[in-house]
Amino acid sequence: MPTPDRPWRTTILAGLANYIDAGSIVAGSAALVLWIKLFHLTPTFVGLIGAFSANAISAGVGALIGGRLCDVFGRKRIYQYDMYLYAFGMMWLVLASAPWMIVVGFVIVGLAVGADIPASWSLIAEQAPDHARGKHSGSAQALWYLGPVVVLLLFLLFQPLGVLGARLVFAHLVLVALGLTYMRSKMSESTVWSEAKAAHDRTLAENPAKARGALRQLFTRRHLGSMVFLIGMYGSWNLWAGTNGFFFPFILQTVGAQTQTTSVLLQTGGFVLSMVSIGLVFMQLADKVNQRTLFAVSALMQICGMALLALFPLTIPVAIAYIVLLQFGGGFGAQSFFQLWSAELFPTLVRSTAQGIMFAVVRIGLGCWSFFVPVLTATGFTTLAWILTGFLIVSGLVGWIWAPRNEGKSLAQIQTEQARP
Repeated sequence: MPTPDRPWRTTILAGLANYIDAGSIVAGSAALVLWIKLFHLTPTFVGLIGAFSANAISAGVGALIGGRLCDVFGRKRIYQYDMYLYAFGMMWLVLASAPWMIVVGFVIVGLAVGADIPASWSLIAEQAPDHARGKHSGSAQALWYLGPVVVLLLFLLFQPLGVLGARLVFAHLVLVALGLTYMRSKMSESTVWSEAKAAHDRTLAENPAKARGALRQLFTRRHLGSMVFLIGMYGSWNLWAGTNGFFFPFILQTVGAQTQTTSVLLQTGGFVLSMVSIGLVFMQLADKVNQRTLFAVSALMQICGMALLALFPLTIPVAIAYIVLLQFGGGFGAQSFFQLWSAELFPTLVRSTAQGIMFAVVRIGLGCWSFFVPVLTATGFTTLAWILTGFLIVSGLVGWIWAPRNEGKSLAQIQTEQARP
């Protein structure tokens, strides 16, 4: 059994998947303007990069494959070795000398990140204490926002170096991935998964017909409903978040006529606000209060923030108000709850499979949407802003109406309740 400090060590090492995921997304967004100037990229090619980036289709495919492998072979095998693939893909971005190399690098990085996310999120939920599962999940989300903060500050530091500075930022992510591989090699397999797998194997030996239905339980009415709920809530929100994360610097400079330094500082401040929100709100309250109410407050703040861009010209004061409402509200909102609920609502041996399926649908959907964002931005930002506001409204309604009430419950208790007719 883990020692008292072991769960937090495991959470941090597993949660660093969020750091490199968000770091690669935001590094790509910050480098996008430099690549546009260097390679004379068209809006169509910019959309192609967004569609197949680590933020979208390739990450979805990686999650779909990695999630199932994680349930079959264990969390440790996936989260320990996929960082090698991540480092290999990131090297393509470090050395990119042609537009096609950017696409290849992001595809490989996305596959690695996508495979890591279900393994990491499942592991965090399975080893966290019952009364602190939200707190542990929240700390992993804080690492998601730390990645962009470090990446953006490095971009600001290396700005005089131009494209070389971008290569150095990508190189830092290579080093993090390799270091993470070494540290993860000393981690143990999830006890919850090991016990569930052993029980399944015993059942398989005694009654093969009964054990053969292990995967089928994911496609029962209850669990399919949970997947539809989470895809609707998180998928709608992620259409906004993916556009914001990958294209916000591009939008600021193209529509708002802001400098790259200004856009980087605005984004950095926003991510810091999200970390503060997670620490002060989500990590303190998610295990104690009505999660549905907490989610609704977050959704309302984000809807109001996005509506500002639809109603008013994109100036610095409007951008700051937008960032405060969106980032602080988002810290204890859709993404934090998606990580938590997607681990709670499914049995152990199909937990990562379910997360992989949902993550794939969400990220592939984002990839298809991202392909059209540069074109929509070029024709006028107001229409795009209203569309994004609509995404947040849909996400908020779905989450508020169908959110579960699992605060303070153990995973075993939740699974028992889920198994009832």
